[in-house]
Amino acid sequence: MTTTQKIAKDADNTEATGPTDVEAMLAGLHRNMRPAGPVETPVAGQRCGLIAIVGKPNVGKSTLLNALVGQKISITSRKAQTTRHRITGMHTVGPTQFVFVDTPGFQTIHGNALNKSLNKTVVGAVADVDLILFVVEAGSFTPADARVLALLGKNIPTLLIANKLDNVHRRGDIAPWLQDMQAKHAFTEFVPMSAKNAKDIERLLDICAKYLPEQAWWYAADELTDRSERFMASEMVREKLFRLTGDELPYTSTVIIDKFDEEPPAKKGQKRLLRIAATIVVERDGHKAMVIGDKGERIKRIGMETRVELEKLLDCKVFIEMWVKVRSGWADDEARVRSFGYE
Repeated sequence: MTTTQKIAKDADNTEATGPTDVEAMLAGLHRNMRPAGPVETPVAGQRCGLIAIVGKPNVGKSTLLNALVGQKISITSRKAQTTRHRITGMHTVGPTQFVFVDTPGFQTIHGNALNKSLNKTVVGAVADVDLILFVVEAGSFTPADARVLALLGKNIPTLLIANKLDNVHRRGDIAPWLQDMQAKHAFTEFVPMSAKNAKDIERLLDICAKYLPEQAWWYAADELTDRSERFMASEMVREKLFRLTGDELPYTSTVIIDKFDEEPPAKKGQKRLLRIAATIVVERDGHKAMVIGDKGERIKRIGMETRVELEKLLDCKVFIEMWVKVRSGWADDEARVRSFGYE
C-alpha cells in the first residue's frame, strides 16, 4: 500500500443477481452502499455523504469523477460504454468528505447479460444516496437521457449537471433549454459547467457540500477510492485497449487480471515492484489479431502505456505481461459475466 495514494483494500464483492428489466431491478434491489460506520470519532461540523453520478454513456461522468476527486481513478475513452463498474471516489476538504459514485452509462440498445449487469449497477447507485448528479451535454436531451432520468426518484435532491458547456457556441440557447429541463424533472439546482474547468469543479464541490448530512467521515482523509490496486490495473489495461483500437474493437471486450504479486523494495529508498499478468478477452479471432497488431506492436504499446500510467498512479515499479484469448458470446452468458467480475 502506498502512503501517497492510500488506495483502500478491495471492497468490490457484491452478490450478483440477474434481473430481467428495470422494474424488477428497482423492486428487488435494496443494497446498502454505505460503510458500516465512521472510521474516526465524530467531530462537530463534519459532513459526509454519498453522491451518485449518473447519465447516459459518454457524457463525461468519469472525467467529472476524476476532476472532483483530484486524481484519475476512473478510466476514460471516447468510446461509449467504457465504465462498467460502480467506482467510488473520495475527496476530503475542510470539514467535508464527498463520497462520489460513478456509474456505467445506462444501456438501452443491447439486452445482453453484460448490459443487464451494468444497468443493475446504475439502479443500485441511485437507491441509497444523499445527492444525485444527473449529467447531460449542455443544450442536449436525447431519448437515452430520458431513460436515465426516469430512474431517478423524487425524494433525493438532484442537480442537473449541464456538462461540456465549452462546446455550446450560443450561450443564449441555454436559458430556454434549462426551462425545458425543469419541466421534465424537479431538479434542485442547475449547474452549467465543464468538467475540465477547475473553477467549475470547485464551484460544484461548494454546491454539493450543503446537501450532505452532518456526520463523521466514513474514510480516512487521504483515501481516494475503495477499489483495489488489482482492480485499477484491470481498468487501466481496458482503457488503453479501447483508446488504441478505437471503434474497431467491440465494447464487449474485457480484461482479467490473472496474477497480481507485490514485491517489497530490495533496498531502502527503492520502490516496490508489482508483477501483473493480464488476459484481454475478445469475441472473435479477428478481434484477437486486431489487439495484437502487426508483429505484436499494438499489444506492446497497450502494455507500455498501462505500465507508465500504473507506475504514476500507484507510485511503484510495474512489470506487466499480457495475452489475448477468444471467448465467443461471453457477454450473453450470465454466469460468465459474473465470473469476469461484473455484479
